[in-house]
Amino acid sequence: MEEMQKPTPRELIGVLDRLGWSGIREEMLSPFLCDEDGSEYAVWLVDTGGAKAVLKRAKGCEVEIYRRFFPDKKPYVPAFWGAAEYGGDTFFLTEYCPGTDLKRCTRDALKKALDALIAMQDEFWERADLYDAAVTLSKGLENVTRRGRYLGSAQLEKAYAQFVRLYQTTPRTLCHDDLLPFNLLVGERAVLIDWEYGGMLPYPASLARLIAHGREEDGAYFYLTQADRSFAIDYYYENLVRPHGIAREDYRQTLDCFLLFEYCEWIMVGNKYGSREDERYIRSCALAEELAAALLQRNQTQT
Repeated sequence: MEEMQKPTPRELIGVLDRLGWSGIREEMLSPFLCDEDGSEYAVWLVDTGGAKAVLKRAKGCEVEIYRRFFPDKKPYVPAFWGAAEYGGDTFFLTEYCPGTDLKRCTRDALKKALDALIAMQDEFWERADLYDAAVTLSKGLENVTRRGRYLGSAQLEKAYAQFVRLYQTTPRTLCHDDLLPFNLLVGERAVLIDWEYGGMLPYPASLARLIAHGREEDGAYFYLTQADRSFAIDYYYENLVRPHGIAREDYRQTLDCFLLFEYCEWIMVGNKYGSREDERYIRSCALAEELAAALLQRNQTQT
């Protein structure tokens, strides 16, 4: 089995046997499918008829995150049931957590998701002993710096420089650094999945990614109303940030800087690859310029 090649059912059964799930048959395995094009993820549901689990080929630092941060069962992530090397790849097994993602966000689901995020980040707030785990501040700064090279606007560059400074001084906690709405599952409880980019990073990173790309119009890929967006910002502050002694105005300034970083994602893609006609580029430019102007104006007023 070559690296990144699709494993056969027989090979997956071999992985599961190493993980202590013996007696699995081919019909007990089914791949999870991408809802955009129906392609298969390297993630499989294992259903014995009496028990269910999720088998996944690991990416990035996923196994490290589970072993370092979640060696014991936590309510906000699927339980980790072990990892095994097979054919040059690493596979790991987790609890199966039924639920729906947040691509069509409702208030009830959003609140459950925020409660999960807040509980996790409160537990790991400013844990300096974990700063070297998985994605670190220095690794994150590489991504931050790279994105800032393709802005093409003096105003954006000035506001982005403010973000870079805040990125290095903001309190850190455990962050899922790709918390798009499909990386949360909400059922009886909410769980964060796909930990490829997890690490001890500035606290607003996860919330900013979760809410930045939501849109209210019909047909939006990530649907989020303005009212629910405002709810998320306030709820997160009142239940996590304020108890840690951070003033609301400082929180909003910092969160806005991290939202600017999110908007600059499509700006970087458009400028780097010449795809400036893409609707996402045009929209992101407008949002980023508006937010950058507000950030710079706020700085002038404060000084």
